[in-house]
Amino acid sequence: MRLVVALTGASGQIYGVRMLEVLNESEVEVHLVISPAAEKNIEIETDYSVEDVKMLADYVYDYADVGAAIASGSFKHDGMVIIPCSIKTASSIAYSIASNLIVRAADVTLKEKRRLVLAVRETPLHLGHLSTLTRLAELGAVIFPPVPAFYSRPKSIDDIVNHTVGRILDFFDIEHDLYTSWGEEKRERTSESFSRM
Repeated sequence: MRLVVALTGASGQIYGVRMLEVLNESEVEVHLVISPAAEKNIEIETDYSVEDVKMLADYVYDYADVGAAIASGSFKHDGMVIIPCSIKTASSIAYSIASNLIVRAADVTLKEKRRLVLAVRETPLHLGHLSTLTRLAELGAVIFPPVPAFYSRPKSIDDIVNHTVGRILDFFDIEHDLYTSWGEEKRERTSESFSRM
């Protein structure tokens, strides 16, 4: 499997870093682009350096290189994830303003009918944001805000991040052990209670 992964300038860089860490331990070939704003936020929000993050990918492209392999529809891949995805990036994709490699690669992903997942990080959302996200959904993108789920009873920020990353990996049928699916923990407890009888 081959995935394109992009990190843009929204808050929540740890989501993208964690996804890259998990993919780095898998058989997935990762093609990475990091925007300049994301590079700044990686340094601000995490203990990782930008070089540390780039080392988690198989291939890394310059944000300004709109002639890179992933900018072409002839480059075969299984989908693209933008995590986190800024509203600026989402808006550019919605209107095909391909002024950088991330937007161009996303535009190509949509036109080739491949899966595009956008982990949009913004709140609250005004009508312009909502209209943009609706347009993207109509174009075929999966809008995936990193909203925490609490049925798994997270005990740390890592648990919250892992749940979102795991749910996105589920879209691509990539195996992981980042969280317990809804009902699994209950089934495990029930099995344990039967075994004690």
